[in-house]
Amino acid sequence: MSWKTPAALALVAALLSAYPPTRLPACDPDNGGLTLPPGFCAIVVADQVGAPRHLAVAPNGDLFVALEGGRGGSSGGGILALRDTTGDGKADVRQELGSDGGTGIALGRGVLYFSTASTVYRYAMRAGSLTPLGPPDVIVKDLPAGGHRARNLALSPDGGALYVNVGSPSNACQVADRSGASPGKDPCPELATRAGIWRFDPSKPSQTQAAGTRYATGIRNAVGLAFAPDGQLWATQHGRDQLGQNWPKLFTLEQSAEKPSEELLRLTEGDDFGWPYCYHDPELSHLVLAPEYGGDGKQVGRCAQKKEPALAFPGHWAPDGLTFYAGAAGGGGGGGAQFPARYAGGAFIAFHGSWNRAPLPQAGYRVVFVPFRDGKPVGTYETFADGFWHENGAGPQHRPVGVAVGPDGSLYITDDAAGRIWRVMYKGGQGR
Repeated sequence: MSWKTPAALALVAALLSAYPPTRLPACDPDNGGLTLPPGFCAIVVADQVGAPRHLAVAPNGDLFVALEGGRGGSSGGGILALRDTTGDGKADVRQELGSDGGTGIALGRGVLYFSTASTVYRYAMRAGSLTPLGPPDVIVKDLPAGGHRARNLALSPDGGALYVNVGSPSNACQVADRSGASPGKDPCPELATRAGIWRFDPSKPSQTQAAGTRYATGIRNAVGLAFAPDGQLWATQHGRDQLGQNWPKLFTLEQSAEKPSEELLRLTEGDDFGWPYCYHDPELSHLVLAPEYGGDGKQVGRCAQKKEPALAFPGHWAPDGLTFYAGAAGGGGGGGAQFPARYAGGAFIAFHGSWNRAPLPQAGYRVVFVPFRDGKPVGTYETFADGFWHENGAGPQHRPVGVAVGPDGSLYITDDAAGRIWRVMYKGGQGR
């Protein structure tokens, strides 16, 4: 029979899962355009696939990628499933599921979850298969629309809980959104159904948001959401915009370009990280009261009762993807111990890049690594993958979004501007 029939491909996938390859494929001569630390190299797995956002990697190395319609010159959405059957690192088999644009994806035992702006779907999957067993079930429906629409997902390590980001519809919950000197609504009504993380039963169909649990609040938009190897849930937060534009008596445009911080958050049930009443100031290194609620750039006020971030990053870099390198420890981040030992347990974060750092240069457009020790960040971050931004007058050629670790310890990165997916590998002195 043909080696590319569904039955043959399923057999290949099962064999790959049982006997994963030990030899890494050759990298691209130019690393697919990326700049990486010494000893690392990259290969372009797929290119011009639309607008890939978050992705999940199966135990046999298959990729499942959420496509968001309307970005990257493509209106198509749904799920893109990719497989390499030749061992050269390039995806030579592609399957498409659905057509609605979405951002969130999570893979469990025998199930694949995918989220649009309003709905979370669950596909039943057979191990080693790129296609589902049938139409999807609707797990969560009628999520609030408008504003920040990313509904990224995190499935608990035991598969018993599904976490969904529901970002705010506004910038800072003003009476007149993004308007000069408009006060904030107090209390902010958005917090009842937005600007937080909700937890749902991953096996129960047709849940509404009211059927779930608001796990954490005061998070403007947590596009990155992932479990660490120790089972702890983490998120990244996009900070608010337009301090200088809306409050010129308090902030210069240069200050507004640097403030507030982007954040890495350690989530526990009941946490409140302060949005819209508070923002993190990178100069003061703590939360301060927002001007919409009477703040002057230094006053703390009610923010003393809110939870501080675990780590802060430069303003307006837009953290979108988050994953953990489990290494030899195993666990929530997935992956083997291909990378050097210092990466074990640490976090990789993809920064999508800014739109509002004027008059300063735009920035971000990179993947950073955050070392962890004893379940906490150690020190600060370091740039791991760069080269996405090119000063050619046309803006960024690539914008990193999703990051995920494969079963052999490779790091995968998606790009929703040019539709590229990279696989980053460590070869030390072995060459490409």
